[in-house]
Amino acid sequence: MTLYSPVIREDRPEQASGSIKNALRQKIHVMHAVIMRDIRSRFFNHGLGFLIVPLFPVTHIIVLLVLYSVVNRQSAFGDDLRLFFATGLMPALTFMYLSRFMSLSLMANKSMMAFPVVRLLDIVLARAFLEFIGMVFAVLIMLVFLLSLGSDPIPRDPSEALLALFFTVILALGFGIIASVISAIAPVFAMIYGLSMIVFYLSSGAPVYLHAFPEQVLYACSWNPVFHAVEWIRTAYYLGYPDQFLDKKYMIGWALGSVAVGLLLERILRPQVLAG
Repeated sequence: MTLYSPVIREDRPEQASGSIKNALRQKIHVMHAVIMRDIRSRFFNHGLGFLIVPLFPVTHIIVLLVLYSVVNRQSAFGDDLRLFFATGLMPALTFMYLSRFMSLSLMANKSMMAFPVVRLLDIVLARAFLEFIGMVFAVLIMLVFLLSLGSDPIPRDPSEALLALFFTVILALGFGIIASVISAIAPVFAMIYGLSMIVFYLSSGAPVYLHAFPEQVLYACSWNPVFHAVEWIRTAYYLGYPDQFLDKKYMIGWALGSVAVGLLLERILRPQVLAG
């Protein structure tokens, strides 16, 4: 007994460590394969087509900023119109583009599920990673664009701005997982979810200054978690920005809760997705 026990204590950690490393290595390889397949299938069968990803949100932002400048619209808060709307568009578009394209991931890559090593979550997270990198490039391009126009895109409180963006990404990830699983079973849901982005967008306050509206409108919009992402970012940029409707805990709860619900749905509905 004294000779047998030490062997068990020494071997088990090594075996566990080896299995974890192998599992992680396999997961990385699978996600890399899914990402490369996703890039080629979506963008002209060429890896460089990925450069198109950040162009969608960047074009969206630039068109709106140019439009506001042409009509000579005054900034609703602060003295820089471009910066004010950019601070709202940045979190709103991050949520919209990331979660929207994630919702199509399982539908677009169902053929990969024929390989036993590929899990549903691998496909969803690979698409999330791809879109996240695209959004990072989009934000960087937007910052350079603002600098070139003479704006100062550096927030007053960088840590709060980064924290708001972090939970915006988590929120988009959770909604994206939920939408992708449901869309894989009922493809019409992808269209419904895409149309719902209009509601999320308008009620977030990104394209308009909601504090100019009655409190009843603000209260109704405050049910939208993306509204709090926009408000959080703007309070990080502007001293004295009205924050009576900002609830950071509400947004964080939605972000973490949506991820938990998404993972639970992926586990429960996996047989239906594979059978679809």
